[in-house]
Amino acid sequence: MSGEPSVDTDSPDAPSVVVAGGGSAGHVEPALATADAVRRLRPGARVTALGTERGLDTRLIPARGYPLELIPPVPLPRKPNADLARLPYRVVRSVHRTRKVLRAVGADVVVGFGGYVALPAYLAAASLRLPIVVHEANARAGIANKVGARFARSVFAAVPGSGLDAEVIGIPLREAITGLDRAALRAEARAHFGLDPEAPVLLVFGGSQGARSLNEAVSAAVPALTAAGVSVLHAHGPKNEPTVEVPGYVPVPYLERMDLAYAAADVALCRAGAMTVAEVSTVGLPAIYVPLPHGNGEQALNARPVVDAGGGMLVADADLTGDTVASLVGELVADPARLAATASAARRSGHAGADGTLARAVLEVAGDAAKRSSTRRKGARAMGRTTT
Repeated sequence: MSGEPSVDTDSPDAPSVVVAGGGSAGHVEPALATADAVRRLRPGARVTALGTERGLDTRLIPARGYPLELIPPVPLPRKPNADLARLPYRVVRSVHRTRKVLRAVGADVVVGFGGYVALPAYLAAASLRLPIVVHEANARAGIANKVGARFARSVFAAVPGSGLDAEVIGIPLREAITGLDRAALRAEARAHFGLDPEAPVLLVFGGSQGARSLNEAVSAAVPALTAAGVSVLHAHGPKNEPTVEVPGYVPVPYLERMDLAYAAADVALCRAGAMTVAEVSTVGLPAIYVPLPHGNGEQALNARPVVDAGGGMLVADADLTGDTVASLVGELVADPARLAATASAARRSGHAGADGTLARAVLEVAGDAAKRSSTRRKGARAMGRTTT
């Protein structure tokens, strides 16, 4: 539990909060974690999520109990092409639709997390003079959040150096992660996956679709790991098939219960996306981070604060082999004192209270906006009585 104090739950003027974080799980999950925290602090608050038909929005958001308003996505092309020429039309169309949603729900504040829906949300809110709060999860801010920060009342970031003038708070995470007691769930988690209750466990995952280089390296490492008494829980992706079959190796297409996967594990081998780093460090799981080999180097930057704090290791994708995995994991699990110290360092580098911090800021901004709106309405009514 986050332990935030509940505030002012029975007011008829409950705030209307709109979260804009659709397009990918890395944007949706922080938005929903913030929405959950808003409702814990202010159960009467009305929270609406903006999203698109792309990605996971239509599956994740309604399942968490939030109304979803679909708007046209505005992907920002990275290179000059035909999509760039169509961008102005797409922006205008999406902003127009978003303005209608903001008016319909009586929005008091818009909270953006970057991604396809954030840019039109920021522009629509600014045009209606609604306050904006921005959260940047990545080590380097994207274009949408750079634009939103220009209009924002408050700006927050997961890590230092994002390029925004922001307060660093970490990434808002759901309570199933921030409140996870790995030790208490260990036996249940291992039974759930059919893992040895006593053997050290390596958890491998590369996102919802898996990661080829991680899959290949782990497949090559499994014989040595299992021979050394290390069990392996491997989420290989729904389109991939495991290439080895030995006792102690548990392949699964996808992990529906990440909380149990974290509880079952002693070490993780994973990519270094912002959400992955935030969750793995917050639960105190030592990790070998393998950043994506393409892009602007952002994933390595995401993991760097945790690694520098002693909570994990960085391995370049090009250097990832079966021998590397077997050696690094074997050395770590063979040294209980080092394993415990790495786990403690990972946990200290996490930000378990980011959801509550952001929610309190959002409610403060929403409350100020609602008061100003109420004052304007009262003034308008008074003016009407005077003129009549």
